[in-house]
Amino acid sequence: MRKSSRLILALDETDKSKALAIAGSVAGLVDAIKINWPLVLSAGPEIITELSKFSDVICDFKVADIPNTVHLIVEGSVNRGAAAVIVHAFPGSDSLEEAVKTAGDRAVIYAVTEMSHPGGKEFTAPNAEALAQMGVRCGVAGFIAPATRPERIAAIRKIIGDREILSPGVGAQGGSAADAIKAGADYVIVGRAIYKAENPRAVAEQICKEIQSVL
Repeated sequence: MRKSSRLILALDETDKSKALAIAGSVAGLVDAIKINWPLVLSAGPEIITELSKFSDVICDFKVADIPNTVHLIVEGSVNRGAAAVIVHAFPGSDSLEEAVKTAGDRAVIYAVTEMSHPGGKEFTAPNAEALAQMGVRCGVAGFIAPATRPERIAAIRKIIGDREILSPGVGAQGGSAADAIKAGADYVIVGRAIYKAENPRAVAEQICKEIQSVL
């Protein structure tokens, strides 16, 4: 995945035509487009392939299952053109290792250490460091850490070395792109603030300027 603007669009728009239009409008500006189940359920899994024409696609399926099911989901995503898949770390090392093995050299795996919403403090945050340590042992390429709590990004950075950190929660959830980057994030993930905007590209450009101001 390229590392230019440091901005990833979380495209949770459920109207396929609108999603494709938004993807086209920010093509060349965002470093990747992250999709989740809402868009896939409304547009079908072929949307992965269609969006990959505009940008690298991260399938944020937060896979949390036994190794065989993890294998099937990662395999299906990569076969359709995903450049990366996000999985939960808490199912354990065997599931994480299977995700990494299945992705091989065709895609990368990002593991969730801590969720960005307030409920993330309840169960993922107290275990985030242990999850990050396990992810390093299992060979994941990077981790998800919350822009809504920049100090948690800094804590995860100390554990994972130069592996990548993707930080969601900028915009609608109240996180700051600049603060996330200063805390150690490689990329910030922004969704509603961009895809619900009247001019998605203009908003994305403004966030890119904010990111560049602290690099």
